[in-house]
Amino acid sequence: MLTCTALVILMTLPGLGLFYGGLVRSKNMLSVLMQCFMIFSIVYILWFVYGYSIAFTQGGSFFGGFDRLFLHGLTGDSNTATFSKGVVIPELSFVAFQGAFAAITCALIIGSFAERAKFSAILAFIVIWFTFSYLPMAHMVWFWAGPDAYTDAAAGDAATATAGWLFAKGALDFAGGTVVHINAAIAGLVGAYMIKPRLGYGKEAMKPHSLTMTMVGASLLWFGWFGFNAGSALEAGGSASLAFVNTILATAAAVLSWSFAEWVAKGKPSMLGGASGAVAGLVAITPAAGFVGTIGAVVLGLIAGLLCLWGVTGLKKLLGADDALDVFGVHGIGGILGALMTGVFAAPSLGGTGIYDYVANAVAPDYSIGSQVWIQFQGVLTTVVVSGVVSLIAYKLVDIVIGLRVTEEEEREGLDISSHGESAYHP
Repeated sequence: MLTCTALVILMTLPGLGLFYGGLVRSKNMLSVLMQCFMIFSIVYILWFVYGYSIAFTQGGSFFGGFDRLFLHGLTGDSNTATFSKGVVIPELSFVAFQGAFAAITCALIIGSFAERAKFSAILAFIVIWFTFSYLPMAHMVWFWAGPDAYTDAAAGDAATATAGWLFAKGALDFAGGTVVHINAAIAGLVGAYMIKPRLGYGKEAMKPHSLTMTMVGASLLWFGWFGFNAGSALEAGGSASLAFVNTILATAAAVLSWSFAEWVAKGKPSMLGGASGAVAGLVAITPAAGFVGTIGAVVLGLIAGLLCLWGVTGLKKLLGADDALDVFGVHGIGGILGALMTGVFAAPSLGGTGIYDYVANAVAPDYSIGSQVWIQFQGVLTTVVVSGVVSLIAYKLVDIVIGLRVTEEEEREGLDISSHGESAYHP
């Protein structure tokens, strides 16, 4: 768990920073790196103060309680449940692991309004959004009493009643299709609309300044994602191995489908396409990683590459927002696809693991693809509504108090100099 946590931290610092940084113009490189650095640091401290307690202690269906404020009562000897009866891990390892999820989710959002948002406004927005969108979503999807509470049917019902709202419904999200990707993508899209397009958007070329950096960033994301997906099994065993292998297969398949589609459409396969395809595959397999078989993972990856390519081209034109680094096109579309298709490919008839019944201590015999996809859809819809409403209010509040956008002069000069007083490259 500690190794997986370190891998997830590597996804944000430096993975996401380099991936996003390479995609912006050179005058904004450091602004992206600094935003990732600061968001990571702020979110981890908030996670320690109240985040973990609200997300992962017993409370209501939508929010946890306040028993673990400032990690109250937690020591190296405290344990927490896994997905196997009688197996526990140190709770502090779980705290650190989930904190890394919260941090990268918040950092993902900045790609939508890169190159034009005020640094102070971004930090203020993140504090509000983390509190009112990330924490309730994490609690709704992932909080439960643990397998040991399911001793018989009555105890099982009682335990499920204390779980998060979507968990109790039976929504499957192995490593964060809803909580992380759709959640962040909606926040980004709302931000892109509210902060308005960059100066010259659609008229001037805004080419990535370093696809070398982007390739290194994408590769670090893929590497770190093994911690993200395999770590979500909470134990080193078959489930973690399945998630690990699926993370290779789906991502590789998405790189191929995106790159070949681009090759056919434009005559040339691009490095930007390859890197984007990798992230699309990673996003799509996230909710499904420990639930689908290897064939399901490959099929999911192939679809994700094609669908997200459309997401950053055709759909982007339809939406008309300047989502600078295509957060919605990749994380939103890939996340929605992955969440819904988890309901399909988790079916044992299609090589998936099915749903485990902890009362019977066996895989439940009656898996229905239709009803599971309907439950998955409710998870997607809930995320869109929660993140959309919270984001709208948060941006509005921040705009009134601080102002969301830098001045035209500062934007032209570049955020590196105007916001941080330094530049990434010396002429």
